[in-house]
Amino acid sequence: MFPPVDTPQHLRKWMEELPPGQFRHLFDHLPGTLFFAKDRDGRLVAGNPAFVKRCGYQREDQIVGLTDKQIFPPRMADKFHRDDERIFTTRQPLLGLIELFPNAQGRPEWFITDKLPLFDKHGNVCGLCGTVRSYEEQRAAIQPYLELAEVAEHLKANFRERLEVSELAEIAGLSVRQFERKFRKTFQTTPRSYLMRMRVIKACELLAGTNLPITEVALESGFYDHSDFSRQFRKHMGQAPTAYRREKRTGGKR
Repeated sequence: MFPPVDTPQHLRKWMEELPPGQFRHLFDHLPGTLFFAKDRDGRLVAGNPAFVKRCGYQREDQIVGLTDKQIFPPRMADKFHRDDERIFTTRQPLLGLIELFPNAQGRPEWFITDKLPLFDKHGNVCGLCGTVRSYEEQRAAIQPYLELAEVAEHLKANFRERLEVSELAEIAGLSVRQFERKFRKTFQTTPRSYLMRMRVIKACELLAGTNLPITEVALESGFYDHSDFSRQFRKHMGQAPTAYRREKRTGGKR
């Protein structure tokens, strides 16, 4: 539980009716992510299936009550303990820690760890929870995006301009066919659809934050005319530009 906040009564009632720990099951289904929680004495009280397996066990109940010293090599366990004590003392999270953690084969490998304090109903630190992600896997996951970063920056800076796939392919140092295949695999869409989404995002910003006429919003966002803009906006946002502006101005109230 996190520090008490001034929560509206209806939300407080909704939260009180939830079974304890329900949200943590989200971590059971996050690929490549280990989740754990400890009490104030450093004893494990929870772990997702990936964490349990990485610790060498089959079921969560087998790790409950164990400490790091009972699972990991002494040097690693000491490092984990020092970080935990720092969180308990400062009441602040430790994010983006690059540290050694056993991989699936039991050998130390670099991982990214995030740890956050847990608070009881009185605001006292009662434990911590955290996630562990493989640094190598994270780097491999974002590598395709890094390889197309220059293209993405070009599209961001020139989203109002006419799209030329051959120019984008040249920026990426690929043939047109190679580029289109790589772009679709990385972003799960075509360069044209990606560009359209950027234009729609800009249009949303202008509709909500300015009094520009719809036609001017269309041109400022890179669309050819009012008709093209309305068609694309409705396709991506599910409503007409005028309806979107009205909804934003009234805060969603009818």
